[in-house]
Amino acid sequence: MTELLSPAGSPEAVIAAVQNGADAVYMGMGNFNARRGAKNFTDEEFERAVRYCRIRGCKVYVTLNTLINDREVESALDSARLASECGADGIIIQDLGLIAAVRQHLPDIPLHASTQMSIHNLAGVEAAAELGLTRAVLARELSLDQIRYITQNAPIETEIFVHGALCFCHSGQCYMSALIGQRSGNRGMCAQPCRLQYSLGGRMDDHPLSLKDNCLIDRLQEIEDAGVACIKIEGRMKRPEYTAIVTRIYANALKEHRQPTAEELEQLERVFSRQGFTQGYFNGDREDMFGVRGEVDPDAGQLFAQARKGYSDGELRRVPVHFYTVAEKGQPIRAIAFDDDGHKAVASGRVPEKARGQGLSSAYLTEQMFKTGGTPYNVVENKAQTDPGLFLPAAAINELRRNLLADLSEQRGTPPRRRMGPIPSKPKGTPPGVDPAMIFQVLNAEQLTPELAALKPKYLYVPMTVMYEYFDLLEPFEEHGTVPVAVLPRVITDDEEPRVRETLEKLFDYGINEALVGNLGHAMLAKSVGLNVRGDFGLNVFNSLTMEMVKQAGFLSATASFELRIAQIRDLSKTLDTEMIVYGRLPLMVSDQCVIRHSSGRCSCAVPAQMSDRMGAVFPVVKEYGCRNVIYNAHKLYLADKAEDLYSAGLWGMRMLFTTETPRECLEVAKVYLGQSDYQPNVLTRGLYYRGVE
Repeated sequence: MTELLSPAGSPEAVIAAVQNGADAVYMGMGNFNARRGAKNFTDEEFERAVRYCRIRGCKVYVTLNTLINDREVESALDSARLASECGADGIIIQDLGLIAAVRQHLPDIPLHASTQMSIHNLAGVEAAAELGLTRAVLARELSLDQIRYITQNAPIETEIFVHGALCFCHSGQCYMSALIGQRSGNRGMCAQPCRLQYSLGGRMDDHPLSLKDNCLIDRLQEIEDAGVACIKIEGRMKRPEYTAIVTRIYANALKEHRQPTAEELEQLERVFSRQGFTQGYFNGDREDMFGVRGEVDPDAGQLFAQARKGYSDGELRRVPVHFYTVAEKGQPIRAIAFDDDGHKAVASGRVPEKARGQGLSSAYLTEQMFKTGGTPYNVVENKAQTDPGLFLPAAAINELRRNLLADLSEQRGTPPRRRMGPIPSKPKGTPPGVDPAMIFQVLNAEQLTPELAALKPKYLYVPMTVMYEYFDLLEPFEEHGTVPVAVLPRVITDDEEPRVRETLEKLFDYGINEALVGNLGHAMLAKSVGLNVRGDFGLNVFNSLTMEMVKQAGFLSATASFELRIAQIRDLSKTLDTEMIVYGRLPLMVSDQCVIRHSSGRCSCAVPAQMSDRMGAVFPVVKEYGCRNVIYNAHKLYLADKAEDLYSAGLWGMRMLFTTETPRECLEVAKVYLGQSDYQPNVLTRGLYYRGVE
């Protein structure tokens, strides 16, 4: 049966989830989980919570799914080690370097690919499997057909979100909160700027980035038929009563193989929704997915109170137990209890007395042993054998039962023994050359001018489709010795893969040998065509171990995360050629939603849209492959006057990212970085290179 995974943002939420039928819970501890704002767990609370779950047959997955810097590796491994020693059933993880570190240090604990890894195609799941992960949490933006295709061809398990909040941006690829507020979603501190008001076409009363919550309660059979191993409820930031109510409704529908009742649907909406729910991505229909949180239902308090009473007062008897009891003359009463997981408890009690009246019967013994109320155990088999003419008080039988179950609980709560390997050391890098390579990245064909080519960049990054359609515009660059590199789309679903492959094959035939990719699955696609690959910012290279992982994956170079400070980039062990984005509008979000169409009411991709916040900042919105959108920062990153810092960072390459600039602006900016001009663009920022992120 498909596993039901519920959120547990606090110790109380663990109880709420378990007592309402969750098969597994996911929880965070410390500073390395994507919901650092949740209450989370101290070490002691975590150990108690895992034991509580283990006794009751509920699995525990620990979220260590944020990016970590070099100085945090040891602390993150401490958290992983505690999770393993306490008996957690798996770790949900994003950071490629941390994956490698945990695999080496804790080889026996299963690892799951977080949705923060942006896995949206089969190749991404295959890449996760090659890293040693046993489950992949798929991107929320996938349709049922896409999920089915991936799951039925995947070498490892898949998991999907079925209820709760939808991010506007693909998870793991959102930098908006970091760049405008220094609170990084990749570091577990997202400020949710997508829930704010923005102006599209002059209207400030709109919420063009706020999506309704996902709800797939009536699609569970289809999901199970597709082969999905686990369905996940979002909500570690929500109250325990929310966890209780949503878990109960999904657990009952899943285990009873039925559709939800009208009352259950009403309860789901009352406890939390944003103007109702959506199944837009699951159905492949992106219309009518927008909504905001309305007024709190005044009657929800009573619903929460009932839910709280339900999980506080009782014990859901969820663990099947088998009893066999023997009462013989002159011998202590003996009993065996065992569960379906291989645990067995044996206990003995008092020696039965001679009965003065009617003696013990097998029926009476089994009746007493059935009394497991207030414990996690449900008696599914109960046999007894007794000699005639014996007597034993009920208290003695009850004590025997309690001792058996206490022993069984101790066994069930004891964590498994797992191996422990060495803690990986920081890899040793090699010093780069004296002068970093100059890299120009363009967005459109108009920016590919002979004047820009005359500046002789070492590399030219061009979107795959632009490169193919305007291949002749590359000739002036190649004449000056520039190496053209095809930039793959940020998102490529399996149904888009044949078209992408065809384009890459044609480019390879034209003589293009390199591709820039920001996703491990895309790297597999590019290499299968014969292209060498360079790593884009989407790989989130945040530490030296990740740099080494990217090298081991066969990349020629890597882009340091622009959420790092320059000092942190300088201190990275550069086992691989390392580049840094030094100019341009940094991408804030990539979304399957079309803000352009939402703004104008029609498809008008040739004309970039603009989105304004309440402070008047203007964010360009540009079409991406597959009718997706990329939202760019309102301010242009500018570091031309910081040459000393850049050259001391140990870079192989410095990239200028041209997006909305005119051809002339591209030329002038490039000249500044080459020391040939004193031009300075407007609306500038240093990005996060000096501020860093939380």
